[in-house]
Formats: sequence, structure tokens, C-alpha cells
Amino acid sequence: MKSKEHMELLLKEKADIYHKDEGENHVIMYVETDDFVFVDYLFVSKDARGQGLGKKLLDKLKRKNKPIILEVEPVDYEDTDTVKRNRFYSREGFTHAQSVGYRKKSLATNKVNELEILYWSPTDETEHSIYEKMKHTYETIHTYKDKDLYGESYDAVDQAVTYQKEDEAIK
Repeated sequence: MKSKEHMELLLKEKADIYHKDEGENHVIMYVETDDFVFVDYLFVSKDARGQGLGKKLLDKLKRKNKPIILEVEPVDYEDTDTVKRNRFYSREGFTHAQSVGYRKKSLATNKVNELEILYWSPTDETEHSIYEKMKHTYETIHTYKDKDLYGESYDAVDQAVTYQKEDEAIK
């Protein structure tokens, strides 16, 4: 998770591609490029859950007619939030990119989190294309001014975002 300071810096200095949509019961922050959307943060308040607000926010992005990419924590059956979150994205037509790996190291704790990449596409997008878009997001957004903000740099893109050929990922 990015710090609030990092997100504010992105909104200010990357305003051409980094956007925030905020309402009484939601916040969504996303990157929009010419050929994809990356959802960086999606929050729906507990009071508004189950009322279709998350679906409306995603539908608004889907109308842009570009692939949508996001990262989620793997399902942990002891953490019902991860189960609900994954079920929600599955219902919304998101697919788990089986061949794309994403490891995000916290500069604060040095802990490495393995995250799953989910995507929705209006066309027949390949997982390799999703991988390339995720690499672009990591380099332009996730590591933006990391040294200035945190005093050190995140891992290189090839360490953080990996691709395994689809036939190898199935094994």
C-alpha cells in the first residue's frame, strides 16, 4: 500500500494519468493510459457495501473500453475480506493472470508481499500484454520518487513483476 504522501504526490505530479474519484461512501484511485486502466485503490465504506457501489465504479471504468488491471491479496480463507474481495472481482468478470507474478517489498518493514494480478478485458487480451502493462505501472507509478519519499528504492521491475509462459504456469 502506498503512503498517503505518495498518492498525493502522484495526484499532483502525474495528474495526466493518475486520478481520484471520491464520494461520501467511496474512494477510487486509478491510472489511465491510452491502452489500459490500473486500479490502484478501491474503497467502499462498510455502510455502503452490498448496494452495488463497487460494481457501479467498475462499470464506469469498463465503459472506457480498455483492459482494467488490479492487484489483490491472495485468498486467505481465515480472512473473510480476501474471500469476499476475490468473489466480487470474479463476479465482475475479472480473471486471475496465472502467468504474471507480483512481489511487492515494503520499504518500511522489508516484508515481501505476494499479490495476485487480476484483469478484465473488453478484447481478447493476452496475459503477456497484461504483464507488460503491469511492468509499466510498476515503473511509472509504484516506484515513482521512491528514493525521495522513503530514502531507498523498491526492487527493480524484473524482480517485482515476473512472467512465466502460460504453458509453464499451468504445470
